[in-house]
Amino acid sequence: QVQLVESGGGLVQAGDSLRLSCAASGRTFTYYDFIKYQFGWFRQAPGKDREFVAAISWSGSSTYYADSVKGRFAISRDNAKNTVYLQMDTLKPEDTAVYYCAATDADRVYDAKEEYKYWGQGTQVTVSS
Repeated sequence: QVQLVESGGGLVQAGDSLRLSCAASGRTFTYYDFIKYQFGWFRQAPGKDREFVAAISWSGSSTYYADSVKGRFAISRDNAKNTVYLQMDTLKPEDTAVYYCAATDADRVYDAKEEYKYWGQGTQVTVSS
């Protein structure tokens, strides 16, 4: 079992930046457990489906982004800290949503939420115009 806890959300103005963090833990969760997982960030705005934002492979060597955030957001991971990050720059009001971290032990990265096994509780990001 993997627990994911997101942090770093908040209320910002358009054009500002935020960095979200996702800390992974478990009863006996170690570095060697963390590197088994590929991670993704998803978001859900009110009245909309949860959508893919970004994903990263276990080593961090491969990253993928939704077209809507490409060039503005950057996903990374620190395997020594069991933590995944989402750096969000040049934020827009349409980025307002609850952001979720998710983990999959699949053999590759996916952009489909159905492929992810573990989910955090989410952190609210609100961007005012």
